[in-house]
This record gives sequence, structure tokens and C-alpha cells, in this order.
Amino acid sequence: MPMITISRQMCRLGDEVAEGLSRKLGWELFTRDILLSRFPDIAATPYDLQMLSQSAKYFTKQSSEGRTFLDAITGNLESYLENAPAVLMGFGSQMIFSGRKDAVHVRIFAPKKIRIIRAKRQFHVSDEEAEHILDAADRKHKRFVSTIFNADLNDPAYYHLTLNTESLSADECISTVAALYEEHERRRQMVLETDHQPVSNHLSQCPVFKTETEAEFAKILDMYQIDWKYEPKTFPIEWDAEGNMKMAFSPDFYLTDFDTYIELTTMNQKYVTVKNKKAKKLRELYPGTNIKVVYKKDFYSLIERFKLNKGENNGSD
Repeated sequence: MPMITISRQMCRLGDEVAEGLSRKLGWELFTRDILLSRFPDIAATPYDLQMLSQSAKYFTKQSSEGRTFLDAITGNLESYLENAPAVLMGFGSQMIFSGRKDAVHVRIFAPKKIRIIRAKRQFHVSDEEAEHILDAADRKHKRFVSTIFNADLNDPAYYHLTLNTESLSADECISTVAALYEEHERRRQMVLETDHQPVSNHLSQCPVFKTETEAEFAKILDMYQIDWKYEPKTFPIEWDAEGNMKMAFSPDFYLTDFDTYIELTTMNQKYVTVKNKKAKKLRELYPGTNIKVVYKKDFYSLIERFKLNKGENNGSD
């Protein structure tokens, strides 16, 4: 089932965002305290629970059941998620579920100066005391993640979205994350539906070709039972000074059995020169990519060579 993980530190509005998402979506919210109260191994003693609340390293300790407390909590949480969606706040959940296609990972951020103002208001302390409180909390957060997961919680690679609450309210963040989740889930369901569609062959469903030459070449490939794909990939081959793509190359056909791209051309030398230059750049920028620029008159000689190679490969199986 889907999930949203919220990574936050003190006075960044992460708690407010997580709680608001839970209410808006109607999903249960799991915090570290809730996880420790519901999902430790059944062999956890009161002493174990006390240590788990105080020590990150204790999560890697094995219980009498023979698995670590981290594995026990994670396993029980995964079992829950099989039947219901959830909002997960903290506990390194963005690392635990980093490979899940149905997960959206969010990092809530705010500059130190804003966090100090919020800490002063919340705890009725001075600037210096507020900074001390935040630094102590940040060290614990960082130590927990690095100790258990050997990871840096500030690494942007773990997150789909980072929100700066200096200028965004909790309500704005909640609406943004909810919209991201809805779009992410819509696209995920589309992919799942596509993956379950039956595979069609070229004889029953052909793409729309740009030229008659391409359509003719496809028929010849089908006649010789050579598997192909039409313009399956686009290769950027030229950029401007800012890194904006200026030129790309989409070869006409890809012969899957031979890992070879085919670009068809006419007898017009102007077009032949342009296509040969593109093919040369493609080979230089993408080493190991096989591409051939082919005249219409060379169709059959090319097909005969591939047919021969295919027969030799089949004979050696």
C-alpha cells in the first residue's frame, strides 16, 4: 500500500505537516514513539524498550527471538503496510523504504535563523539557549540515521521533494505533498496497467511511420522475422554553453537481437552527410552503441547479412 515518509528536524514544521497529511488523507500516522509501542519484537522486555528509546545502537541488538529490534520493527511495519497506507515520520523511514515504488519521500527544511525564532517561541528561551536545543536535537537525528543506516539524512538522493518552511506554511506543504502523492500514484497505476497489457507484434499493430521508406523497411524486417523497435530512443548529441540540448538523434529502427540501430537515408547527399555526422557524434558520446546509416538500395543486402547472423546464432544454441 502507498506511504509518505516525512523527514524533519526540530522546529521545521515537519510534525505539523505529517499530522496534517494524516488527517487529510485519512491515513494512520506512525512516529518513532508509536513504532516502539506497537511493533517491537514480542520478546522485547521493559528494559529493551527503555534502551530503544535512548540508544540508536540498541536497535541493532538481537532479541531472544534471534533478529534485531530494527528488523522486528521494520518487518511488523511492512506487514501493516500490506493492508493499509500510512504517513511515516522519522525513524529513517526514507532509507527503510527507499526502493518502494509506492512511496513518496519528503524532506521538510528551514534555515537555522527561522528555527531559532520558532524554538524561542516554543520553549521561552534566549537565542543562545534555542540554538543549543536545536544543535543537540540535530546531532541525535544525524547520529541515529548514520548509526543504523550508515547514511546522511541530508542527502537529497533519498527524497522526492524538499520543502522550505521559511516561506511556506504547514497547510501549503500539506497541499503540495498531497498533490505530489496523487500524481505519483496515478502514474504508478498507469505503469502497472501498461505492464499487464499483452505484447503486440508488428504485424498486428504497427507504429505510424514518417516515410514510406520506413514502412517498407519494417515490412522487410517482419518478412525475415527480425525483431525491431521504431525510434525507441533519443540520444542528445549537442549542447550549448548553458547545458541546454541543441541537437538530438533518434535512429529509425533498433534491431533487438543484434543490439544495432538503423538510420535510413535517401540518395540526397546533403541528408546523407548530416546523418553520418550525427551517427559519428553518437558513437563518440555513447561508446559501444552500434549504428548503421543505410540507403534504400542496400535494404536487402543488409537484411541478408542479419538473416545469416541470426541463423548462425540459432545454430550454435
